[in-house]
Amino acid sequence: MKKGVIFLFVSMISMSSFSQGLRINAYGSYNFKDRVDFVSDNNDYYNGTLKDGFMFGGGFEFMANDDYGIELSYLRMNSSALMSYSYNFSKKTTNYNLGTNYILLGSNRYFDTKNKMIEPYAGAQAGVVIYGYKNLENNNTGTITKFAWGLKTGVNVWATKQVGIKFQAQVLSAVQSIGGGLYFGTGGSGAAINTNSSVFQFGLGGGITIKLAPNKK
Repeated sequence: MKKGVIFLFVSMISMSSFSQGLRINAYGSYNFKDRVDFVSDNNDYYNGTLKDGFMFGGGFEFMANDDYGIELSYLRMNSSALMSYSYNFSKKTTNYNLGTNYILLGSNRYFDTKNKMIEPYAGAQAGVVIYGYKNLENNNTGTITKFAWGLKTGVNVWATKQVGIKFQAQVLSAVQSIGGGLYFGTGGSGAAINTNSSVFQFGLGGGITIKLAPNKK
């Protein structure tokens, strides 16, 4: 997976010499909590909350033309999760430290306005999310990698011809229906989430965008 990300990054930089422009984007947003309910493979019932937190990251965006960009981005959030579950006919509640890492490739569509300083956009992304967790009850740790997708919309307000301020809303989701299961270690073993459970995280924030090779706009 790491080799694939490096290959995409190098490919995008190489293509920039033929592009209308190359941008660097920096992101920061507040992500809201999400409730999770599921049944494990051995019929234990779990429910809990993935806590809210601050997400930050960045991306490299290759501008194919004035209206479309292709972006490789990385987003990180440190938060916690509180899970309640039935295990061996008893109920337990456990806290987890949770590190969430999204690696996404997506496209952005930009819309013309009469004001060249205002640039609305919308985008879609797909890739992977890597969770690193620590069970605070027994200090068990682990990582989980899942397919992920995202949607975003916002506006760039250009302070200069090359530097703009971003205002953005987004939703990111870890999809559990594609192979394996997201689990939080309950002791010596873990509990796999069944196929109808997904994680959704909504965020509001913004950032900065910088044109390294300005496009025609």
